[in-house]
Amino acid sequence: MAIGTLIAVIRAVGFATYKEWAAFRSHMAASLLVGPVLFLVQMFIWQALYENRETMNGLTYDQMLSYFGVAMLIHYISFDFADWNLQMLVRTGKFVTFALRPLPHWLFALAQKLGHRSLALAIEVLPVMALFIFVFGVNMRPAEPALAAVSIALSFLMHFIVNYCVGLTAFWLVRADGVRRVFLLLKDVSAGVFIPLTFFPDVLQKILFFLPFQFITYLPAQVYIGHYELAGISLSLAQAVGLQAAAVAAAGAVMLLLYNAALRRFTGVGV
Repeated sequence: MAIGTLIAVIRAVGFATYKEWAAFRSHMAASLLVGPVLFLVQMFIWQALYENRETMNGLTYDQMLSYFGVAMLIHYISFDFADWNLQMLVRTGKFVTFALRPLPHWLFALAQKLGHRSLALAIEVLPVMALFIFVFGVNMRPAEPALAAVSIALSFLMHFIVNYCVGLTAFWLVRADGVRRVFLLLKDVSAGVFIPLTFFPDVLQKILFFLPFQFITYLPAQVYIGHYELAGISLSLAQAVGLQAAAVAAAGAVMLLLYNAALRRFTGVGV
């Protein structure tokens, strides 16, 4: 398939997904309540923890709020359901229609995510960001806007790659829902969604440094704030984004290997 045709197909799939979800935008609008309420709870918790303290693990109270504000926005931007969608297609047998198409399903799923998250920018990301800035007084100004934008884009890709790999387990497991739920919980913990990774013991930090999950939330949030450190390793913002890009490339290669192996298994059972 020619590059121009491929781009046109991706654009068409993304736009179709945008229009489809625009009809159900109230699902996204719920984030205008859920996100700020969760953030308010976190504010109360950290206010109590920071009482009589200036810093915790090198972060001031304001920096901690900025971290969680940015982490929540990154979650909205990179939110992904490729794992659930792929497992549903495999379980119901509908994946066979994609196995016969010239466009690989992973690229179709990525185009869907682009359309879905484009709609989320207006309905979720910008309104919630405005709430954080004007209601909660959180500093949401990126230290280096260009590097922050690149890092968030890489987070978008890494989140998709990780979730898609989870979805591929459906080709080997009859019911992959349990594996999916456990893995996604571990992913959020290891990505720094609930607490910055520097709060973990040093041994765990060293392990988390080499796992792909930090590149979904922790690293882009740190790049946004303007300082990156994990497991005693400090990197400049450019070095951190470079490391993230290398990790995304490596994870993408693993995903393609798993995808090709899954297709061989799928076609090997009679399709």
